[in-house]
Amino acid sequence: MTAPVFYAEPGSTWWPVLWGPVFALVGALVELTTGPVHVLGWVIVAFLFAGGAAVWVQARRRICSVELTHLTLRQGREELPLEQIAAADEEVGTPMAARVLGGGLAVPRKFESVPLKLTDGTSVLAWAKDGEALRAALRDRIDS
Repeated sequence: MTAPVFYAEPGSTWWPVLWGPVFALVGALVELTTGPVHVLGWVIVAFLFAGGAAVWVQARRRICSVELTHLTLRQGREELPLEQIAAADEEVGTPMAARVLGGGLAVPRKFESVPLKLTDGTSVLAWAKDGEALRAALRDRIDS
């Protein structure tokens, strides 16, 4: 049985995998206007670029995903039990040296930080693309 998810961000969509095949198709069409098309070459280019993009997308989905259930907040590969979170407000105030959840040195680019006060008195930084939505979902879970 899976726990209900109250907030989730996948980290990345799969559409970047199409960049390579689209690039290869455009290249083949341009080549068609100038002479014979090297079909095998363009197929190899499409597969190589799609493969590289698939590796990148999979890494983003593993490292930059966010999921909030009734038991845990998962940030990337790190899980934090909700019972350890005391508050999730902007007024929490975060010291400069607050640890970033998920194992990174800083909040990922294009993500908003969400300061959390833990039950042991320390502060940590959670993060999400929509920081206010994560903050609201956390408040609902903590208060209930």
